Amino acid sequence: MTPTPKDHSECTRNLLPVKDALDILGGKWKLPIIIALTFGNKRFKEMQREINGITAKMLSKELKDLEVNQLVKRTVYDTVPVSVEYELTTYGKSLHKVIGELRTWGLQHRKKVLSKAE
Repeated sequence: MTPTPKDHSECTRNLLPVKDALDILGGKWKLPIIIALTFGNKRFKEMQREINGITAKMLSKELKDLEVNQLVKRTVYDTVPVSVEYELTTYGKSLHKVIGELRTWGLQHRKKVLSKAE
């Protein structure tokens, strides 16, 4: 069956939003940062300790990117020394269901792959 122009535009219409989501959430560290923040507001060092293997430079870069995309909010407190806290925005919290579905799929996938390896 030869794809029609309608099929092509339908495919593109479905691919673009997925591509956009992956562009924002893709990479090794963004989802772990978002997941860490679903358990409450965190300071920088606290997140770095919780997210095994992330460097300070990478955490800083990824937090800035998540902030630009309005998923994370950075709050600076006027204390001595200055303290900074990160939290998920309401928009960032809207990913909860998506992350839950990814977790469910990941658990099923692990079970399937590990059962084949035995």
